[in-house]
Amino acid sequence: MSNEHHTPALTPCAGRCSTVFGDHVCRGCRRFNHEVIKWNNYTAKQQLAVWKRLDEQLDKVLIPLLPHMNLEQVNLFLERKGIRLLPEATLGRRLYHALKLCEKNKKFSEESGLGISTNQVKPLWDNFENRILTLANASYELAWIRANSIGKNLIKMLEEE
Repeated sequence: MSNEHHTPALTPCAGRCSTVFGDHVCRGCRRFNHEVIKWNNYTAKQQLAVWKRLDEQLDKVLIPLLPHMNLEQVNLFLERKGIRLLPEATLGRRLYHALKLCEKNKKFSEESGLGISTNQVKPLWDNFENRILTLANASYELAWIRANSIGKNLIKMLEEE
């Protein structure tokens, strides 16, 4: 038996998957259902593409919601709490993990660097979840429309040949 300790691979999973209930977009991590299912079979490049899309969404939603955050303090907070991030993690990803910790324990809000008080955590989290899920669902619908359009064009091209 080996005594090596293996560090689990990073995944966007938030531990509350809704794709098992038929959602096309997971309410936890906001990956598309096929991305959740096939994640472990994706190449590093494919996984990074998913991470980038998710991080861009976090940037769009969280950065405007947290105008008084202190990045240095946020990074120290995440480090103290043992949060692992990809080196490419965006500001939105960092803010997300700090806010997620505060949502689980409101007492963390003062040390988090987010610039929010304990009574702001719940309303901010609810606002964030509503906005990020709306954006993720719109992203899914756009991807589906594009794929459907490409498929129709391919069929049309094949029929014309």
